[in-house]
Amino acid sequence: MYMKDKVINELRACALAAVLEPDPQRKCEAIHAILKEPLLDVATVFAEPEGIPGRLSKPELVPPGKVGRRAMNTVEGRAVLIHALAHIELNAVNLAADIIWRFAGMPAQFYLDWLKVAKEEAYHFQLLVGHLRTQGFAYGDFPAHNSMWEMAEKTRGDLLARLALVPRTLEARGLDATPAVMAKLAQAGDHAAADILAIILHDEIGHVAIGNFWYKKMCAEQSLDIISTYAEMTRKYKAPPVRGPFNLEGRRAAGFDEDELRALQAAANI
Repeated sequence: MYMKDKVINELRACALAAVLEPDPQRKCEAIHAILKEPLLDVATVFAEPEGIPGRLSKPELVPPGKVGRRAMNTVEGRAVLIHALAHIELNAVNLAADIIWRFAGMPAQFYLDWLKVAKEEAYHFQLLVGHLRTQGFAYGDFPAHNSMWEMAEKTRGDLLARLALVPRTLEARGLDATPAVMAKLAQAGDHAAADILAIILHDEIGHVAIGNFWYKKMCAEQSLDIISTYAEMTRKYKAPPVRGPFNLEGRRAAGFDEDELRALQAAANI
């Protein structure tokens, strides 16, 4: 192990070890094994090791447009969709663990909040992979894209940008898209998958809320306007353009206020 034994049980060190783990199932097991009680050294700045995030050779990473058709009228088409969702959730595991180890000096609750997120994302991945197996497929059988982690790379040195552009942008987009995907799966007769997405949607509202809380707290501490700062971050880091329709109810539950929602709708020309 690259870390000294005396810190291996420390929460943030364990999160780094989980990010580096290449096997998805062992990565999830490592996340679930992290306890809230170990020493929580918020001040240690870890040197970034090579190999982040740890991953196997499959799935093959391709541009988003080449991931594959997600036809709802075939088992394989639905499996492609479930695989894509599982890949998103595994990226979310890495992202939650990454924010824990990478950014030192935050209050203890910050790390405990993201540990909760990491554990729930790992559970989501395991649910989706389990369902994929019932369809005769496994994680890695289809190509996947790396857009979520690319944003993590862009924001590796800027916590405020990470909070703005991962939970408040990429994950919040999931709040918008998931209800329609649930409906399509249910219409196709895959009620088990739709039920899994209902669990994920419920939990993701909480994850986006955590991102919103810490983003707004940091903005307040730095006397920054939350809306103009968000717009600046999207330009600086070339975030994907926002697009509707928006799940306004879900976004409100996740901590977006009415001014923010109006700004999002204006940016999407709705």
